[in-house]
Amino acid sequence: MKKIPITKQGLIAIKAELDNLKGTERPLIIEAIQEARAHGDLSENAEYHAAREKQGYIEARIRDLEAKIGRAEVVDVASLSGDKVVFGATVTIVDEDTDEEIVYQIVGEEESDIKNGKLSIQAPLSRALVGKSVGDSIEVKTPSGTKFYEVLKVEFI
Repeated sequence: MKKIPITKQGLIAIKAELDNLKGTERPLIIEAIQEARAHGDLSENAEYHAAREKQGYIEARIRDLEAKIGRAEVVDVASLSGDKVVFGATVTIVDEDTDEEIVYQIVGEEESDIKNGKLSIQAPLSRALVGKSVGDSIEVKTPSGTKFYEVLKVEFI
């Protein structure tokens, strides 16, 4: 089974979601199903079918999160150092066309959140950045065309 890299914070977030699904969401949906059953004919009961569908989603998500936790390879970012971009690094880059500075942390797929500066290790930009050092330029093909960036800073925070 292939291990998946994840930061400590990412693992904590996944475990919190799993605890919420098991401890809060699952009991609530079981209660909703029981209530919908009490309304009679299940073949025409939209509440029952919606609750069963939601239960299926919750159970699938629980299995998915448990599998990810089982395959997780936790990377302690604070223990990393160096001048090359690796998993867990926080990288400051500049768009060579617009001079816009952008800061991303390279994280696991499950914890990626582009709006909060968390870029998946699977993203084309991440793959182009890995192994680069301060001052290196990279070329990334995007749907809107080829973009050029320069690495300004590599940190492990």
